[in-house]
Amino acid sequence: MSNLRPLNVGLMVPSNNTTMEPEMLGWLPPGSTCMTLRIPRGKGLLTAETIPAYKEAAIELAREFNGHPIDVIAYGCTAAGFILGPEGDAEIAQRLEEVTGKPVVTTARSMVESLKAIGASRISLLTPYQDDVNIRLRAFLSADNIDVAHFDSFYVADVVALGEITEQQVAVRAPTLCKDDSDAMFIACSQLPTLNVVGPLTKTWGKPVLSSIQVTARRAMEAADAASPVSQG
Repeated sequence: MSNLRPLNVGLMVPSNNTTMEPEMLGWLPPGSTCMTLRIPRGKGLLTAETIPAYKEAAIELAREFNGHPIDVIAYGCTAAGFILGPEGDAEIAQRLEEVTGKPVVTTARSMVESLKAIGASRISLLTPYQDDVNIRLRAFLSADNIDVAHFDSFYVADVVALGEITEQQVAVRAPTLCKDDSDAMFIACSQLPTLNVVGPLTKTWGKPVLSSIQVTARRAMEAADAASPVSQG
């Protein structure tokens, strides 16, 4: 990145998400803003059966960004990206870009690109998901030759339980995955609070610890920088 200018991010999250906006602003340059649109959903977890309607709702909702000073769109629906798979996640990014005319990053793809950027091919993984999403998450990573060597989950039953997971709980659970044979750790889900977890854990473990919100902010900065007239000039 050539600069750290403040960004105006158009953020899309599930309606239950209370974590991503404040933590995105913690990772973005000072002075940045988030215009957040919340995609309607029920209390149940997303499934392959509910994802098509959820995806279409997100694309229609994204039209509300038009006319606002947005630099980049961040699609922060992590589980949705894993359920859609790499091709489906790329498709929704493309459709969001067509609707808004802005560069789009997705949390799911940001995860893969960030792990590849540090050369991590064997990782430890912490999620809050049930097995159906965890299996799809492993497959999403495997498509880019990233293997999950060590794994743990909170196995939440619904979005209410997901929202009750605290930063302290993440900070306690994550160190159990600090294994010598892992290249890095990834803490998945844009609802899990990690802003004050990844830095200290990276320092004590001595290996990279990445999280969904952290990598989305990083990729948003890169995408906005690449699209700016200064960068292109």
